[in-house]
Amino acid sequence: MPSTLTTPTTTAATEVWRPLENTDHTAAVSVVLKLRGETCDVDCLYCFEKRKLAPGGAQITPNHIRRLGHIFGERPLAIELHGGEPLTVGKQAMADLLDELAAQPTVHRVHLQTNGVRLDGEWLDLFDAHYPRLHIGISMDGDEQGNSWRVGYDGTAVYPHIVNALNLLAERQRTCGIVTVVTPAVLGRAAEVIDHIAAFDAVRAVHLLPAFDTTVTHPLKATGRRTSPSRRLQVEAVGADGAAWAITPAQYAEFVLDATARWIGAGHYRRIKLDPAVATIRRLKGLDTAHCHFAAHKCSHVFTAYPDGRLGSCDELPWPQALLLPLAAAGSEMDVTHAQHANPLLTTGRHLMTKCASCPYQAVCGGGCTATRWRMAKATGSDDAYCDHRARLIDGMAHLLAAPDHPAGAHCLRAHWRANVPNVMDNVDAFLTRWDDPAAPRTPARLRRSKHGNINAVGLPGPYPADDLDPHHPQWRDGIEDRAWPLIDTITRSWGAVTYDSCQGHVHAGAGLAPSAFRIGLLPRTRTEYAALAARLCHTLAATDGYLPSAITAHVTRTELTSTRTGRRHPALNLTLAPASGSTWADYFTDLDQAVRTLTHVARHTPAVTGCACALRPPYPTREAR
Repeated sequence: MPSTLTTPTTTAATEVWRPLENTDHTAAVSVVLKLRGETCDVDCLYCFEKRKLAPGGAQITPNHIRRLGHIFGERPLAIELHGGEPLTVGKQAMADLLDELAAQPTVHRVHLQTNGVRLDGEWLDLFDAHYPRLHIGISMDGDEQGNSWRVGYDGTAVYPHIVNALNLLAERQRTCGIVTVVTPAVLGRAAEVIDHIAAFDAVRAVHLLPAFDTTVTHPLKATGRRTSPSRRLQVEAVGADGAAWAITPAQYAEFVLDATARWIGAGHYRRIKLDPAVATIRRLKGLDTAHCHFAAHKCSHVFTAYPDGRLGSCDELPWPQALLLPLAAAGSEMDVTHAQHANPLLTTGRHLMTKCASCPYQAVCGGGCTATRWRMAKATGSDDAYCDHRARLIDGMAHLLAAPDHPAGAHCLRAHWRANVPNVMDNVDAFLTRWDDPAAPRTPARLRRSKHGNINAVGLPGPYPADDLDPHHPQWRDGIEDRAWPLIDTITRSWGAVTYDSCQGHVHAGAGLAPSAFRIGLLPRTRTEYAALAARLCHTLAATDGYLPSAITAHVTRTELTSTRTGRRHPALNLTLAPASGSTWADYFTDLDQAVRTLTHVARHTPAVTGCACALRPPYPTREAR
């Protein structure tokens, strides 16, 4: 069997957060223009902008926009018109801003994020006249129940206004994106919420944002002599144990996976882009994404400008800590980069990313959101819960990518995604066809054994290639290392599964190589078989809990096998016995034979199943239980 698996490669920590000066001027920066600071015509209870107490009243002017072009030179600018509520600037001021943006040669994209309350035909006419390419985003937290935290100052629901705005966009044949904040009001209803959003013809994208506000323990102070109904609602919703609209990272991961399963199953993916699902899937496929949570262009490539002339980093970071320098004091991009390196908050953010360099999920995760990690680390002393939920997202998305018709497997807690590079076979399709065809021609295999027990084409220790064998090949048994044979035989004959790789584990003493662990690679023929094998492996591992030697732990990993002939990536599953935390390789190899015997015995008695051993998941905890 081919020994093509190697230790996952990692990227240096600097590649998780790439400094602005380390990118050429073709790399865009994003600038969020807080047109009127925190000023807004609604009073959403969870609004993070109002918690900054950013200046209201004043507004961004064309001079601010011209200044940005002067600072960043030829670098492309992606502009987001934000707030508060950007439409509160009024129509004439907005027309002037859009005209200035249209006149700037380096502005290549402008996005307007609005609550939709003021949006009408006159506004759309204005956009068409002054910036026809304007992208529109509407803030809507799913269905009416989901929008319960979005209210006016009088405490009444904003949802009917959002519906009117979406219907108007459809009538005018305009499209938009939706930003949905995930709160307890939508937990457990992902399919219902996604279907509701997809029912609006104007929607082309949905971005699910988490309300990670468990550290919010004080309501906003009233700004006038009278407390508005909305602020009274907020007082009722915030206590010492956090905000009632807050969710945990684990809850967010489960919601996103359920939403993604429905997005796929209902065919919404044909019209609507769903994030963070699309960003995760692109990274799993080895493709780039502009989503900063998954890319190296993080807070060093995102800026926020306020009406009073302040220029800061990403608007999700807290103020005033995120302040870089006054806009008027920035003469060039170099001034901005100096301010970035002098900012303690960004320094802390970069430091949080250092542990990503050794993380097996880094190639897909990209480090996540600096602002969220910073808040969690500051509040609890650790950002582990955030990292754990990113891993859950990736594990689940890897299953949905491999077996989209079997979404329940996305919630398996035992199968983890791992990037194995290289993991290749010359012609995977031909191998699968030959596996099930006894009459197919088979050529003699090159089988050489190293003095360390490795069987491959060259007879040397290490990850060298070997010819691809199947049970009908006359050299099938000769090509499998002895310790691996009993489990391989069980998986191929009793389970009827295809194995594409195996290793019995090798000490490699004196070879100058690191020891290798016991592993078997399974290659599902179909999506249905992938789901079935993943579930069966989960049950097998569950049944070995407490029976394996303490020095050894068993893992199921989701990965891909690439066909060099076609370039196609085939979903695969690997079963591995690895050293347990705190144990040594010497302990591992002392107990390995016993562990393999135990695992093989359990596998022989594990029946085919329809769901994994993690299927009975606990319900979402209530606020009281958190």
